[in-house]
Amino acid sequence: MSRAHPLSRLIDALRVLPGVGPRTAQRMAYQLLQRQRSGAEQLLAALVHTLDRVTQCSHCNNYSTTPTCELCQDESRDPRLLCVVETPTDLLMMEQTLAYQGHYFVLMGHLSPLDGIGSQDIHLPRLVTRIQGSALEEVILATNLTAEGEATAHAIATLLRPLGLRLSRLARGVPVGGELEYIDSGTLAQALRERRQALN
Repeated sequence: MSRAHPLSRLIDALRVLPGVGPRTAQRMAYQLLQRQRSGAEQLLAALVHTLDRVTQCSHCNNYSTTPTCELCQDESRDPRLLCVVETPTDLLMMEQTLAYQGHYFVLMGHLSPLDGIGSQDIHLPRLVTRIQGSALEEVILATNLTAEGEATAHAIATLLRPLGLRLSRLARGVPVGGELEYIDSGTLAQALRERRQALN
């Protein structure tokens, strides 16, 4: 089947999804054509509708259907706190904890010089502009605990330190409900380093 064939183009398009390789994309394409034509039409309509209506919030960079998203418009949120995350999915996870009531800034990625991703690509200049002249007191660096996430957090901390804000990083350690014998040594070592005083 040539690459110009509509089915080949569909298979190639499906491969942009994370974790979808050639065989999975092929199965998805045939499933949509053989058994789910109405589902394929719904998927197409939803994609077109979403691409037409969803943009990025001018304040936090998260996806939104309005110039300023609902979270940024919510006056009950603490204007002194800003949590910096890598992706909109990370923001959703933070919200699901119900433990944070401040504002957000979404980087839309992390620094990765090997992949050609620099500070402009993850909107660091926009982050500084967002912070300057605001009521912020603390910036929480909630980037992933990977080499790239750590490098990104370090770069942001270096950039923001002159602004006189309190900078904090998510703690790392033993997960809730975790048993020590099943926890990797790196996580356990970090938990020891970040230990806190026991409750009285």
